[in-house]
Amino acid sequence: CVCHVCLTLPNINIIAEMKKLQDLEKRLKNVEEMLEEMKKEKEALLSFHLCTSTCMYVCICIYMYVYMFPEKKVAFSASLLASGEGYTGPMKPVPTPLIYKKVFSNYGNGYNPDTGVFTAPIKGVYFFRFYAHCQGGTTMAVSLYKNDERQCSVFSWKPAANGNATNGTVLTLEKGDRIYTKLWDETWVFDDTAGYTSFSGFLLFPL
Repeated sequence: CVCHVCLTLPNINIIAEMKKLQDLEKRLKNVEEMLEEMKKEKEALLSFHLCTSTCMYVCICIYMYVYMFPEKKVAFSASLLASGEGYTGPMKPVPTPLIYKKVFSNYGNGYNPDTGVFTAPIKGVYFFRFYAHCQGGTTMAVSLYKNDERQCSVFSWKPAANGNATNGTVLTLEKGDRIYTKLWDETWVFDDTAGYTSFSGFLLFPL
């Protein structure tokens, strides 16, 4: 016999309906996978855009630093004698700064090999270091000056053998400030082709 429920149900193909549900699930899964791929592509594009923007910013900064602001490249290094060997000094009084004639580098042209004076081309924080050498039996003493004001010194009093000394300092300079080294009265320094007595400095950062 046929029950009342069976008579009231519409004519449904269960297998066909299940197949439709399975197809719908597959399509939904495909849509989800497509959305996930689109999300990954979007993230990749954003990352690429960020990377490209960063690279462009760095390149622009480098270009501006190197080509538009060449005065910010400041560094020099020189030793005392251009050739040969010998002492400088003693003198009393010492009339002029030590003139380092053998220039190894002079970026920004702040150092003048005719006077021995470095003149700051821009305001900034600078680092300076100087070395001095003497042979046995002589007294060596050299000071670093900023605008005729002594900053730091090296000293060696009549060593039995060769004497060497070095000192350095970080200074804040205004544009036009002058930096140089100078002997003390009645002292000597020695130099030869090895460059024992030298003077160097460079800009740490502009202000």
